[in-house]
Amino acid sequence: MTTPEVFNDLCEELSTCKDIDLLTASSEIERFSKDAYEYSPVLVDSLKDCRAELVVRPQSLDAVKMVASACAIRKVPLTLRGSGTGNYGQCVPLRGGVVMLMGAFSRVESFDQKTGIVKVQPGCLLRDLERFLAIYGRQLRLVPSTWRSASVGGFFAGGSGGIGSVRWGFLRDPGHLISLEIITVERIPKQLHLDAKHAEALNHAYGTNGIVTALSLSTTRAVSWQEVSIDCSDWPEAVDLLLCCSRAAINLNLCSLVEKDIVKHLPNWYGLTSGSHRLLLLVESDSLSTVERLANSKEATFRHLGSEKDQKGAGLKELVWNHTTLHMRAANSDWTYLQMLLPQPELPVMRSLKKRWGNELLWHLEVVRQQGSQRLAALPLVKWRGKEHLEELIANCKELGAVLFNPHVLTVEEGGLGLVDGDQVAAKRRFDPHGLMNPGKLKGWSG
Repeated sequence: MTTPEVFNDLCEELSTCKDIDLLTASSEIERFSKDAYEYSPVLVDSLKDCRAELVVRPQSLDAVKMVASACAIRKVPLTLRGSGTGNYGQCVPLRGGVVMLMGAFSRVESFDQKTGIVKVQPGCLLRDLERFLAIYGRQLRLVPSTWRSASVGGFFAGGSGGIGSVRWGFLRDPGHLISLEIITVERIPKQLHLDAKHAEALNHAYGTNGIVTALSLSTTRAVSWQEVSIDCSDWPEAVDLLLCCSRAAINLNLCSLVEKDIVKHLPNWYGLTSGSHRLLLLVESDSLSTVERLANSKEATFRHLGSEKDQKGAGLKELVWNHTTLHMRAANSDWTYLQMLLPQPELPVMRSLKKRWGNELLWHLEVVRQQGSQRLAALPLVKWRGKEHLEELIANCKELGAVLFNPHVLTVEEGGLGLVDGDQVAAKRRFDPHGLMNPGKLKGWSG
């Protein structure tokens, strides 16, 4: 924690800049020291006492440089925050210090109609960026289920995939992030442009190795996605239908499956509970007939719910990925979740886990493109019975060949493949030489 003398000196210097708002009220400190980590009882316990000492809201790049310099000179921890929609404590300050809000940097700086590349500031909401791109007949390749409230910078710093992953894979796959503009955290901050190769190290790094001030991203042509639900009474048939749809010669933006005990807790504006397992898809209109034919081949109930853009309220995007967990927890907060890539074939692993854990594990599947192949990612709902019970389940999943992306840990590496990314550490050494940015989140640096 910062000493009173250092804290007062820091506040005094930053208060001289008209482009920096200082937020010191306890309610503001509390609010901006949290994200949506309450999904994890483990993180609730780990992070319950983590608080910033000061929250700042810069309004200009010079103000950002001033904050970076002031923190570097005094060795004060600095944590960046977008909209705070993350679920893993990505923007929670583990060691106090300053939380810097990037919401003022919300402008779309440029758009190239020939290449479809958009340059945008990190505080721009994904919802607003989608509206901008729609004018030019374009849309984002990937968005999280929190797309209405999440910021662009927060998504790339703390997210990994989401709606669109069935077509486009994950954020760290080459081709999504074209370049970054950043500010370093040192006595005399530098403003740098990083090309695609050098920007990779800051992609999904939890804001630990550079202050992002602009991102250049690839986009794709806009599609009027059609919402489809399919009810299937038999789980193996439902899984087979999910795989059939994902491998068919059709254009998909979402391909999800939830077990029937989850369906009954989801909002019913997309279809009443039927006591069946349910597939949720976003497909192009010329693919509807193929999806319906595949559903009929399994004697499943096909429903075309209409165009996504015609929905007056929430659409299917708010039912999938981690919104599925959100709705289940709204019904009963004893539910938490896991994230994993299932080994192939998938059904034997699911059967084995179901046999051992019963209805304390409910299946939620998302089709993703992983290294060029269609795979099933699972975000199963798990009844919370304590940390030891959860660790036993995780060990069981790993024994069966599942690759875990643990949402109950704090570091970038432990939540991913468990390996230290040397490029991320090297970037931190270059752009944050004192190790002040979001300390404790990059295991390769903190050891």
